[in-house]
Amino acid sequence: MDTLSYKTRSINKENADKKWWLVDAEGQTLGRLSSQIATLLRGKHKTNFTPHADCGDYVIVVNAEKIVLTGNKMQTKEYIRYTGYPGGQRVRTAEEQLKRKPFAVVEDAVRGMLPKNRLGREIFRNLHVYVGPDHKHEAQQPTPFQLNA
Repeated sequence: MDTLSYKTRSINKENADKKWWLVDAEGQTLGRLSSQIATLLRGKHKTNFTPHADCGDYVIVVNAEKIVLTGNKMQTKEYIRYTGYPGGQRVRTAEEQLKRKPFAVVEDAVRGMLPKNRLGREIFRNLHVYVGPDHKHEAQQPTPFQLNA
């Protein structure tokens, strides 16, 4: 006789029941926005969260150029990259980065909140960031996500 009324199920990528979410970044603080996006991507908001599998959802972020940084981070926060040549370290402030590649600011913040391994790289592919209100995922019928709820 089986007395256990529930079974522990391990979810994998095929039976994860993934959804599409649409996030509007206009007027949102970068860190708070990124942490909620990382939670959606990882799947931690689901009851069947499995830490070793990609069981999170897909996230579309629009209006990436309209995010807000508090304090004086626009002038002091730096984005560092390396060209691969000696003396090739390049530095941009957040203000310069928002002018040149506004999607990269959101992507870098979310990437920093995901695991630093193969799974994190795979999960990061489920994030789509766009400048402006338009995106190319209308066919997936994304659900608007209320950030401050």
